[in-house]
Amino acid sequence: MPKRRASTPPVAENDAVSLLPSQRKKAKGSSHKPAVCFVGKPIPVTEACAKWPHRYPSQGKKKDARNISKEATNDNNEVMLAKCHYRQAEIDGTVFNLDDDAYVKAEDGKPDYIARIVEIFETVDNEPYFMARWFYRAEDTVIKGHCDLVDKKRVFLSDVKDENPLDCIVSKVKIVKLTPNVSLTVEKRKIPPCDYYYDMKYTLPYLTFSNIVDETDKSESDASSTVSSEGGSSDCSNDNPTNGKTIEKNSSNSSEWALLDLYSGCGAMSTGLCLGATLAEVKLVTRWAVDINSYACKSLKQNHPETQVRNEPAENFLELIKAWAKLCEEFGLLGSERSESGSDMEEDENDEETMDVKKEESEEDHSDSEDFEVEKLLAICHGDPNNVKKPGLYFKVRWMGYDSSYDTWEPIDGLSDCKDALKDFVTKGYKKKLLPLPGDAHFICGGPPCQGVSGFNRFRNAAAPLEDIKNKQLIVYMDIIDFLKPKYVLMENVVDILKFSGGYLGRYAIGRLVAMNYQARMGMMAAGSYGVPQFRMRVFLWGARPTEKLPPYPLPTHEVVSRGFVPTEFEEITVAYDNKDTCKLGDALLLEDALSDLPPVTNDEKQDERNYGTAARTEFQKYIRLKKSELVGGNKSSTQSTARRILYDHRPLQLNQDDYDRVCRIPQKKGANFRDLPGVIVKDNKVEWDPLIERVMLDSGKPLVPDYAMSFVRGTSSKPFGRLWWDEIVPTVVTRAEPHNQVILHPNQNRVLTIRENARLQGFPDCYKLCGPIKERYMQVGNAVAVPVALAMGYTFGLACQGLSDDKPLITLPFKYPSCLAGATFAETENDDDQSS
Repeated sequence: MPKRRASTPPVAENDAVSLLPSQRKKAKGSSHKPAVCFVGKPIPVTEACAKWPHRYPSQGKKKDARNISKEATNDNNEVMLAKCHYRQAEIDGTVFNLDDDAYVKAEDGKPDYIARIVEIFETVDNEPYFMARWFYRAEDTVIKGHCDLVDKKRVFLSDVKDENPLDCIVSKVKIVKLTPNVSLTVEKRKIPPCDYYYDMKYTLPYLTFSNIVDETDKSESDASSTVSSEGGSSDCSNDNPTNGKTIEKNSSNSSEWALLDLYSGCGAMSTGLCLGATLAEVKLVTRWAVDINSYACKSLKQNHPETQVRNEPAENFLELIKAWAKLCEEFGLLGSERSESGSDMEEDENDEETMDVKKEESEEDHSDSEDFEVEKLLAICHGDPNNVKKPGLYFKVRWMGYDSSYDTWEPIDGLSDCKDALKDFVTKGYKKKLLPLPGDAHFICGGPPCQGVSGFNRFRNAAAPLEDIKNKQLIVYMDIIDFLKPKYVLMENVVDILKFSGGYLGRYAIGRLVAMNYQARMGMMAAGSYGVPQFRMRVFLWGARPTEKLPPYPLPTHEVVSRGFVPTEFEEITVAYDNKDTCKLGDALLLEDALSDLPPVTNDEKQDERNYGTAARTEFQKYIRLKKSELVGGNKSSTQSTARRILYDHRPLQLNQDDYDRVCRIPQKKGANFRDLPGVIVKDNKVEWDPLIERVMLDSGKPLVPDYAMSFVRGTSSKPFGRLWWDEIVPTVVTRAEPHNQVILHPNQNRVLTIRENARLQGFPDCYKLCGPIKERYMQVGNAVAVPVALAMGYTFGLACQGLSDDKPLITLPFKYPSCLAGATFAETENDDDQSS
């Protein structure tokens, strides 16, 4: 039996099935040794040498190392040499041909492996061998325990090959190749009689399920061709995203790509994606956004007035779009002409809380009346807008003879006599794309919250994570994709989805996409690697329909040291260069690069808007200050161009007097924190009370050093009341601006970082204005996807949707953030008003 090779994929643990015979144990108690012989004459030497030159180094030219695949070498990187090759071999009376598919013996109790025979040869030691190209079952892939999502007869072709003795072959197996299922309907495609079928391949780099490109299938038997198993090139200096190739653009492109942003927050992810797509000369527009946080929705709408922003739970949105599709079908609208603008309906929705109050008032004022006449319908939702515990489909009604203060939400059952008003509303909504129908949203992005995996959750359900209500949004997210069937999908989430319960939720996500016939690819990216001073590692999952190119991941542009534990099986999905020594990465951005130009503010600052008062000091500051009209793809109207640059949201969460007094006592030096306060000593990195000093008290009578700071992480943490420094990078931007257990104090001002300072660490342009109370704005920024990461992903999407990227999982960006934000009309010198105080 061949020895196990280091180049083979990781063996699945516990109950999972090993893929390769070279990884398996010998079958126990098997006394049968199959009769093996070659059939027919050997393949002519000249032909064999041409197809497999690495097997015949002594014949003709010397072997070319570039043509030797990893799978064709043994543990010592030595090629298994051949005496001759054959087209057929007989095993226990059955004749096997080149390119036949076969079962290959597994250890006892395990399903036999599945392989394609791509070489049949006799070694120089007179041993009969074959080269196998392996198929993966779903349980052999990253999907593992979610293999029930995938048809049992569906397998995935791999690029993995290795040599095995001919007597490992058990029997023939019939595997058919199908064209990818591109139908948007639920019709089940016809599968011819077979044991298995395949329509995608699975490759280990970035755990990729993808179309089979340039696959010659049954005629392929040239094992000397190089197998791509390492991902992207290590050449960082190439700024040409197509690597010098001329690739025809995808003819199915839309003139405008419509984006649905789910769990949108204040819109950072969709903002970055649209900016990045613009850099690739693709018009991506956020047509719809959904989030449960009303303040985040207001922020998104303020910065993107063209977007239909819905403040509702995602599960309600799912039921709504299903009901909307039925209404459009009922009124015979499907397939009729529609507007390309996707502009708003005539009436804007009011705040739902206000509408609830107004409904109560209207009922009280008109309780003596028996009939009301509907003037028109204004809005639609699915849920319980009246808080009467009767969820369903509701319409907002304007009553004849009454103004907007009497508008109410009415269930569809109560509008049976208003067919004309209902048809008019649905017709207008259909034409203006008020809600997406299947196929309308070309691209869906979002980060479904999975609080059930958080280490702060003491009641995590490790045995059945999807039964935890805190993780249900992942199912909802995938159900929305299943219904709307976009061309592209991008999901973002915390790294814990790969850590918790063996990566259960991450495996479910990619399994759902593959089950829905999406190509899929998983990667981890650090925000700091793309031009901001925070580390912040996140997981990104691409999905693309079979008709589209699967986007690659953008390689880093800045040098940032990786940190944090990642499960072994997922280590290789970190988006990074193989050899950083050959890369021209920019220096990591530090706090000083991002924040040193911002004017000083105090703990009790109240202004939401102000002038800068200082000039930009770094390249980052110069470009992050751009006005909306100056951003790439921005509207260069004369009004916007002449407007002064205003600094928004540069105010901190005001600390209470006790915390403020504590902060004022923290030294303004690098590494300072509560340990520098009087009465605290440190032994072996653990804090203790100094027995020689009486405990210092504040004016309020409370202690200067609180007990919770001393006991935090059993006294080993230096985070409480920690002060940042100019030459540092923050681990991650937080959602709560409280210094009790976080390092968030400004280097030389006695306060926490402001909302704008946090926003800059996330890469938000300064023109991005936020709404809501102070704490809500901090939360919006902390929950956001770092803008430069989303921008880089938007760029790779733009290339892919035009057919301008190849099939490699990684690509080099031709720009760095934030200079890429600048539109063509941006002046190199700043306006004088930026210098004013």
